[in-house]
Amino acid sequence: MEWTDEAIILGTRPHGENHAMVEVFTPSAGRCVAMVHGGQSRTKQPVLQPGNGVALIWRGRGEDSVGHFIFELTQARAAKLMHDRLSLMALQSLCQTLSVSLSEKQAEPRLYEATKVLLDLMEDGEVWPIIYAKWEVGLLAALGAGLQLDRCAATGQRLEEGAALGFVSPKSASAVCVEAGLPYKDRLLPLPPFLIDQGEPTKPEICAALKMTGYFLQTRIFDPASKNLPEARNVFLTRLKNWAQR
Repeated sequence: MEWTDEAIILGTRPHGENHAMVEVFTPSAGRCVAMVHGGQSRTKQPVLQPGNGVALIWRGRGEDSVGHFIFELTQARAAKLMHDRLSLMALQSLCQTLSVSLSEKQAEPRLYEATKVLLDLMEDGEVWPIIYAKWEVGLLAALGAGLQLDRCAATGQRLEEGAALGFVSPKSASAVCVEAGLPYKDRLLPLPPFLIDQGEPTKPEICAALKMTGYFLQTRIFDPASKNLPEARNVFLTRLKNWAQR
């Protein structure tokens, strides 16, 4: 049996003396793991870096077999980000978060395309932190835990009707307008305006957005599975806060 697709490398682990088990994210087959013969070799290790884009051929005896990958590098993203520690940490955070959160062999074509857009923008230090925050909102939606940010949970007023949304309820994952939320602001999460396409974000607002999405990833996705946010995601947010203070 054989299939072909494009893919993003998520990670590798050694297998035997010279082979590797490689985890990828593809638009049609979702998250997949298969063996790469000679995956620990000097020639293949640079290609199998997290974030890199590859053209894949999967071959196996049947759908349920582990199979093996044959690949060709198409986008060497990891090498381009080596000079920027924050971008590199964001790349590791993204790949580890996808690895832990995605179900195996479940197609997510829209999330895949959004992930490619984010990865391809990571050389632009002014843009990618904004896109990363919006990407995590999209990730929550793809995982079935989407945020409702277009209407006030307390009044029902919609954003398009002029609702001044300023908070998010940690219980309902729904937006709350400023007037209704002020008396309970200590129990609510701030809603950065740029997430609802209002205004240009500040660095602290980007951090606040990622703190909020991280909260919902942990409580809605990882807690039910008895997992935690990847350590790379936690380190990334810490470094992003340092970046915001410059």
